[in-house]
Amino acid sequence: MTKRFLIAFFAVCMVALSTVADDKQAEATFATLTHDFGTIQEAKGPVSCTFEFTNTGDKPLLIIDAAASCGCTRPEFPSKPIKPGKKGKIKVTFSPIGRAGAFKKSVKVKTNGKDRTITLRIEGTIIPKKK
Repeated sequence: MTKRFLIAFFAVCMVALSTVADDKQAEATFATLTHDFGTIQEAKGPVSCTFEFTNTGDKPLLIIDAAASCGCTRPEFPSKPIKPGKKGKIKVTFSPIGRAGAFKKSVKVKTNGKDRTITLRIEGTIIPKKK
């Protein structure tokens, strides 16, 4: 009976340890979640900014998708996994053409990390072309 108890105890410990080991995950930590372009000229065309992040987790981070709130905003993201401790960048380009005044746009970033969806924001004010 003692032998069975030890085997059962050992099996339970192994399952518990493997569960703890599976708690490891990726995590995207961004330096900032918002970029203010300030005042931009419509006539000068598209503007871009870069959101830098670090994988502060224990597993490789995969950016599954990055979707903008409208067609005037285009995100570019890495297609390869970001190793733990390494940095990555998401470039966001905004086209002010045909728009005037204040703007606020968002980009939803989907990852395999701890926070499955992260929202990045851009904002600013557009001075229209002179007619």
